[in-house]
Amino acid sequence: MKLFSWNINGLRAVLKKGALQEFIATEQPDILCLQETKAKPGQAEFDLPEYLELWNSAERAGYSGTAIFSKYQPLNTTNGFNETINASYDWSNDQYGGPLNEGRVQTAEFEPFYLVNVYTPNSKRDLSRLNLRETLWDPAFLEYLKQLNRLKPVVVCGDFNAAHTPLDLARPKDNQHNAGFTSEERQGIKNLISSGFIDTFRYFYPSVQRYTWWSHWGKARERNVGWRIDYFFISESLLPHLKKAEIYEHIPGSDHCPVGIELEF
Repeated sequence: MKLFSWNINGLRAVLKKGALQEFIATEQPDILCLQETKAKPGQAEFDLPEYLELWNSAERAGYSGTAIFSKYQPLNTTNGFNETINASYDWSNDQYGGPLNEGRVQTAEFEPFYLVNVYTPNSKRDLSRLNLRETLWDPAFLEYLKQLNRLKPVVVCGDFNAAHTPLDLARPKDNQHNAGFTSEERQGIKNLISSGFIDTFRYFYPSVQRYTWWSHWGKARERNVGWRIDYFFISESLLPHLKKAEIYEHIPGSDHCPVGIELEF
C-alpha cells in the first residue's frame, strides 16, 4: 500500500500547473493526503475516477483545508477532533478565529489502521500563534492520536510546521527562535515520538539531511536551503509492515514536496 502526503499550497494552482496530475500518473498512490488545499469540493476541476474524495475545507474561503484521495473505501471517516477533545480545551483565545474551523484534521478508518491527515497551524512569523501551538493544538492533537491508538494502530501524516532536530533544517543556528524551530514547537514533535509514534523517515535514514519545504526567497530550493516539516508517523505496532519511507524532492508544483511510505499487509 503506497501512501503519500503533500502540502500543495493551493489545489487549483497545482492543478493548473499539471503537477498533481503528473504526480498521480507517475507514482500511482493508493492513498494521497493533501494539505493547504485552499478550496472546497467543486471549486477545482479534475477527474480521478479511481479515487474516493474526502474533504475537510476551511470555513474561510481560499485558506487552509485538507483532503484525502483513496482507492480504498474507508470503514468510517471524520473531520476534526472528537467532542471530548473539543470540550477539553479552551479554543476561544485564538486571535485568528480558531483552528477548529480551518479544515485541519481528517481521519479515515481502514481495517488495519486509522489514517490521520493533519495541517498543523503555523506559529506565524511574529510567533503570535505559538501559544496556541504549545498550550492547545499540540496537546490536543497528541491526545486525539492516543485515543485512536487505544483502538487500533495509527498512521498520521501531514505538514507539522516544525523541524524536529537541527538535522531537519539547513540553518538551525540562524532559526533557533524563529517559527518552525522554537523549543516549544520542537517539544510537540518530541512528545509525539515519546508517546511511541515512529518518525518513518528517520527510522530508515537516522542521519540523512533532506528537506520537504523551501522558502520562495533567495532561490532556496535551487540551493537546497530547506526544512523537513512534513512527516509520516506510525504506531510502533505497524513497524513490521513498514517497507519504505521517502521524500520526493524532485517533484515540483508547490513550495513543499511529497513524502510517502509503503506498508505491506
